[in-house]
Amino acid sequence: DFRTPMQDNLLWVYEGQTAFWDLVLAARSGMQSKEMVLAEWATHAGFYSIQPGRAWRSVEDTTLDPIIAARKARAFPSATRTEDYYNEGSLMWLEADMLIRRATNHAKSLDDFARAFFGGREGDWGQSTYDFDDVVAALNAVHPYDWAKFLHDRMQTSGRPAPTAGIEAAGYRLVWRTAPNAFDRDRMNHSKNSDLTHSLGLVIDKDGVAGSIVWDGPAFRADIVNGTRILAVDGVSYSRERIEAAIRAAADGRTPVRLLVERGGRYRTVEIAYHSGLRWPHLEKAGEGPDWFDRLFTAKRPI
Repeated sequence: DFRTPMQDNLLWVYEGQTAFWDLVLAARSGMQSKEMVLAEWATHAGFYSIQPGRAWRSVEDTTLDPIIAARKARAFPSATRTEDYYNEGSLMWLEADMLIRRATNHAKSLDDFARAFFGGREGDWGQSTYDFDDVVAALNAVHPYDWAKFLHDRMQTSGRPAPTAGIEAAGYRLVWRTAPNAFDRDRMNHSKNSDLTHSLGLVIDKDGVAGSIVWDGPAFRADIVNGTRILAVDGVSYSRERIEAAIRAAADGRTPVRLLVERGGRYRTVEIAYHSGLRWPHLEKAGEGPDWFDRLFTAKRPI
């Protein structure tokens, strides 16, 4: 019906499920290791733990982004948020899965929701629309709970904390280490960039050009903006190894990270007052309890 505008506000259901099952099925099939899947969730959870845009914008509101932003680059995506209904949706569905598993002692899970909600009728290839109440009803059919409040709080409300509840329910916690997790490591090696989101608050591409500046982060406060090219670190030509060494040296609490930068044909030296060392997010097993991720990632048939 082309007379009726599409409603995208529930993309956190469809695409959030897509992002969730991407990782779960990759682990179940053996296409990705458990380490890699947990590393990707760590990367997403870590970013959401420092994302300033959470204060004013809900996940559901980001479903409008493909329309209002047309997927064009923006100056400070950490402040404006982008299409977080994918990755934060994935973490929300992880929490829902863990809630169901723990309440039913693994008798039920999000597999049951997906089977009922997406399964449809055999041989019926027609469209099947849904609304918020349909999602709530399908979840309640799997396990009775106040799913309306659960979804409203996590997807339709701004000012939420980082979505780590599902990770914690699985028996893990978000921690910070001085070396990248497997997902960030491979991603940086593939693109030849340096993701310093959680230290200097920026990503530097293979040509030394800064991007993804974190709003009110160290680079932001040093007036570094997207498109700034980093030419030298402490007077020596830029490389990923040199800037990481400078960040480690600055952890002494006194030494700034000194950079020679260029933008628009203008050169200047900046000193970034950051002293907390290199930081990348990881998921770490918490305590001696069961590892609920093992159940989630268990294949449904031998592989």
